[in-house]
Amino acid sequence: MEQISRIGMDTSKHFFQLHGVDAAEKVVLRKKLRRKEMIAFFKALAPTVIGIEACGASHHWARLLRSFGHEVKLIAPQLVKPYVKRGKNDAADAEALCEAMSRPTMRFVPVKSIEEQAALMLIGVRDRLIRNRTQLSNAIRGYAAEFGLTVAKGIAHLTPLFERVQVDESVPALARELFSAQAEEYAELQAKINDVEAKLKAWHKADECSQRLAKIPGVGPVGAALPKMKTPVPQLFKSGRLFAAWIGLTPKDHSTGGKVRLGVITRAGDETLRSVLVAGATAVIQQVQRSGRGSPWLVELLKRKPPKLAAVALANKIARIAWKLMVTGKSYNPKLAPAAQAVTA
Repeated sequence: MEQISRIGMDTSKHFFQLHGVDAAEKVVLRKKLRRKEMIAFFKALAPTVIGIEACGASHHWARLLRSFGHEVKLIAPQLVKPYVKRGKNDAADAEALCEAMSRPTMRFVPVKSIEEQAALMLIGVRDRLIRNRTQLSNAIRGYAAEFGLTVAKGIAHLTPLFERVQVDESVPALARELFSAQAEEYAELQAKINDVEAKLKAWHKADECSQRLAKIPGVGPVGAALPKMKTPVPQLFKSGRLFAAWIGLTPKDHSTGGKVRLGVITRAGDETLRSVLVAGATAVIQQVQRSGRGSPWLVELLKRKPPKLAAVALANKIARIAWKLMVTGKSYNPKLAPAAQAVTA
């Protein structure tokens, strides 16, 4: 086999499509392999550069191939798609990966370690449990409303609802039994959430960078841990604005012919990180609205714009500050960021 300069590999659960070229950009490899065959192939292959789409299990394969001496580059799927010539199949995707990774301006995803993957799993498990709790609580409220029992919003009001159901004689015995079973299920879910959040807080306390990010107004333990988990190499972003754009907190650009046309935020990037930052900014705005005290920038913004829009703008600034702190290793100083300081002393 001729010397291969780089390989694009399209991955799946059982099959792996390879597309390789030499130094002269001549195609020298087109091969479809099963999982075991792929591992044996790269074990015997001389060290080369391999491009993989950043998708499920891609970080695992990147770590494995690196252990064989290869250089692995992960590319976001949306950056590979423009290089697919025509149609959609594994061979075309592998060829597009091979082409995309050769571009000098291409952006690559850093390979995460197994410890970083475990931390991200902690966030994913927490999100799933919270979604399950929300789904269950909504179902309980709906069933209770059928018997004329309603409560205020918030999970704190569910326990009093269960107590009302058990003492209300107008509720049939079968319904009371089912409500009791749902109450047990809800308690189990809440116990699991508490356990996961305790582990998340322990991770937060053990990480020095996360501790520094938590000093930013509107950022709590979860909001501080997420940027560190999601962006292990913040130096890949040249500025805080690019970091905010990666999260999806910058407006869509529809400019043409010298006319600037900005739309709603792009909602690109990680939805969990973006939602946590916006939720933190919303809490800050609610505090400013209640107290009437805040930074001049935020107070003036709330006079001109609705609270939801202001929350996104504040989340954008929080993201920029977080990037700066992660890159420089410094601590948050309110005097250096008066616009992002939500509440005055």
